Amino acid sequence: QVQLVESGGGLVQAGGSLRLSCAASGRTSSSYTMGWFRQAPGKEREFVAAINWNGGSTHFADSVKGRFTISRVNVKNTMYLQMNSLKPEDTAVYYCAALYGYSLYATAAEYDYWGQGTQVTVSS
Repeated sequence: QVQLVESGGGLVQAGGSLRLSCAASGRTSSSYTMGWFRQAPGKEREFVAAINWNGGSTHFADSVKGRFTISRVNVKNTMYLQMNSLKPEDTAVYYCAALYGYSLYATAAEYDYWGQGTQVTVSS
């Protein structure tokens, strides 16, 4: 129903910045929540940030609060994750996801659609 494609990953030095994009296509509407998750080798998928598409309210994990921002451009069906002051601990595959409805605090298991992921590597 909905296809999500992430882009913008790469290799950066600690303290640097990177912006990820998530483009949505197919059946889309404003009545959903979109979020970012990440997964490092040997670890569970971790919540990063979420945004209510229509109203624009946001929520961040404590580990990234103050360093990351999430935004969207409605007419482009695109969501962004701006990552600043990157740390080696941020290294992971980053996924965008979507669920129908408004639920900023939803866990990964509650999301309905997922992208393929994009690798972010932060060197020290």
